[in-house]
Amino acid sequence: MADNDFARHRWHSLLGVVPVGLFLIVHLTVNYQATDGPGAFNQAASFMESLPFLLFLEVILIYLPILFHGIYGIFIAFTATSNVGRFGFFRNWMYLLQRISGLFLVIFIAWHVWETRIAMALGTALSYDMMANIFSNSWMVVFYIAGVLAAVFHFSNGLWSFCVHWGILATPRAQKIGTYATAVIFVLLGYVGISAVFAFI
Repeated sequence: MADNDFARHRWHSLLGVVPVGLFLIVHLTVNYQATDGPGAFNQAASFMESLPFLLFLEVILIYLPILFHGIYGIFIAFTATSNVGRFGFFRNWMYLLQRISGLFLVIFIAWHVWETRIAMALGTALSYDMMANIFSNSWMVVFYIAGVLAAVFHFSNGLWSFCVHWGILATPRAQKIGTYATAVIFVLLGYVGISAVFAFI
């Protein structure tokens, strides 16, 4: 049983970085093209939508990994214990925030998929106008900003955990450097994601 838990934790950690984390970077990068205007975003989105075997790639590389990562993440969130009440160490707080951000992302991603991919399946074209219409509601702007920050934090902090669990950051010094590196990743991706949101307003 312990071996199965260890294997599931490893898969959960790996899929959170590859391919889910890589998809997050690509997704934010495509959205960031909106900062150059509607035409730039529409061109980037059209290119992504024209990729061969798109549905197969989405199912295998995005939907199934996110589904496993999300379901097992919910299990971890409700079964793991946090000791931040007794020990206020930085990493303990990061562990707790990882669980909270993950639970929020389950809601956010489900809503985002409904507003975009499901809408596209029902006949709405993916375009700058689609996103601009979503962000015409100020509450959606706030919700999406929270979602972007949660996703970027969950990825960057999860990347640190991945590197520790897989032996890449094996020493306290390496882990400290990894903390600074993932903080930079959080800031950079956060800037890209937030800039994209405001580009649609």
